[in-house]
Amino acid sequence: MARSEDSFDGLLQAADDSAALASGEDVDGAAIDEAADASGAAPATRGWTRVFRANRTVWIVAAASVVALVAGLLVGRFVVSPADAASLTEPPEAGLVTVPVGYGVLSNDVTIRGEVGYADSVEVTIDTASLGGPAVVTGAVPEVGATLGPLSVALAVAGRPVIVLPGELPAYRSLSFGMSGPDVTQFKQAMASVGIDAGDPASDVFDESAAAAVTALYAQVGYPAPALPEGTEEQVRAAQDGVRSAQQSLEAAQGELSRAGAGPSAVEIRQADNAISSAQRALDSAQASRPVAPEDTPAALAEWQARVGDAQDALGLAQLQRQKLGSDVDTSGPRAAVTSARQQVTDAQDALARAQRAALPTLPSGEVLYLSELPRRVDAVNVTRGQVLQGAAMVVSGATITVSGGVAVADAALLTVGDEAQFDLPDGGTHTATITALTPGESATDRWTVTLEPAPLTSEQAMQVQGRNVKVSIAVGATGGDVLFVPVAALTAGPGGEARVEVVDGDPRDGEKAKTRLVVVETGLAAGGDVEIIPQGEIEEGALVVVGR
Repeated sequence: MARSEDSFDGLLQAADDSAALASGEDVDGAAIDEAADASGAAPATRGWTRVFRANRTVWIVAAASVVALVAGLLVGRFVVSPADAASLTEPPEAGLVTVPVGYGVLSNDVTIRGEVGYADSVEVTIDTASLGGPAVVTGAVPEVGATLGPLSVALAVAGRPVIVLPGELPAYRSLSFGMSGPDVTQFKQAMASVGIDAGDPASDVFDESAAAAVTALYAQVGYPAPALPEGTEEQVRAAQDGVRSAQQSLEAAQGELSRAGAGPSAVEIRQADNAISSAQRALDSAQASRPVAPEDTPAALAEWQARVGDAQDALGLAQLQRQKLGSDVDTSGPRAAVTSARQQVTDAQDALARAQRAALPTLPSGEVLYLSELPRRVDAVNVTRGQVLQGAAMVVSGATITVSGGVAVADAALLTVGDEAQFDLPDGGTHTATITALTPGESATDRWTVTLEPAPLTSEQAMQVQGRNVKVSIAVGATGGDVLFVPVAALTAGPGGEARVEVVDGDPRDGEKAKTRLVVVETGLAAGGDVEIIPQGEIEEGALVVVGR
């Protein structure tokens, strides 16, 4: 225990000697060694002691340097001069407020948010009331994304096509000969648009030309025309037989009338002439047989006179009969028969016409689908092959992508159909679009709807933007190219009213002492707080102009 205390006392003595050495006091090296030996210090400790002893001057200088450095840091941190204190508590001298001159296209834009989608989405329903049976989907089911154009077959129901045609009105009734109305006009106009002659497109009557167009329509889509109602062909044949029979009756009546009105025949005339000749000969014979004396007794003369008188009467009758021959022919009966026969022919022909019109092709309402703004894109399909059709068969929209957004009334007044715009793409780029419609709100203060059609998009771009809400910028005024521009606040008025800007050539932090110069400019388009300038002096892009002090 005494050994440990001696060692501890020796270490304390060595430490005191080291402190004396650091402070510059003269310490005996032998004493240091003895103190280290007395403390029982390790050889390493005695080695360090010899290092301190051998480099005493160097260690003294190093210790003095450290003390001076620490003192300087303390003074710099906590001792502040009056000038520095004032600079920390008083505001700095104001400099010039400047902005750089810009260079590029200056545009005054109307900015809106727009929804990207396919135009005019509608549900497709098909009239199946005329089928007379289950409306089973039998084929031609389109895929989502398919395009429906004029003469496309949207669906096959009960083996019959549903043909797509351009039009606004739905097919609300089947069309047949003699009908009239706006749906007939629409059908004729649709036929004209696909190159099929259906008669006058301005006429609203479904006539023979329109019926013939139905047959041509189905031929173009590869289907037979709609079947005729049962018994229609038999009715046509029966009507044709009726016309033939009536015509034969008319011919017979006309023959009878011809015969009745033709007068006596040659035989009858000859018989009448022969009768006159015979009566004349009998008269001549009677006159030549006058009795002579001695036979001319009164009785004989009376008998002769009687014979002559009879012969004269017979001759007169024959002559009268010949004269009256053909003059008293009655044709009223044959004529009435001809009139009746002609009416029968007319009635038969009318019946045939009705039967033939009934046999003309019709357009069933369930086999045509009118859609506006063709082509259309199939967005959703609600049926499958073999399913009974109920409700909406599919959802279609415009085949072209549109961007639609709202705009304030004041901004709408700045826009016109045909204006170009830019909208953001998901990849950070922009794409061009054109205004196709401006639709006012319900009231004078309601926002307007702006409809835009993008320039052609790639299939990848179309998929990226579909259904997104994008920023749309519509330029209502723009420079023809890159121009110099500055904030409107940089403009000042000269003594003559000219516009000018103050260009800083020195350091704007020098405030009023900074070197500046005034440059007269001509102003152009103003947009977004900036204004185009045409300098009359030297100004370059990036030059600093004063906007405030």
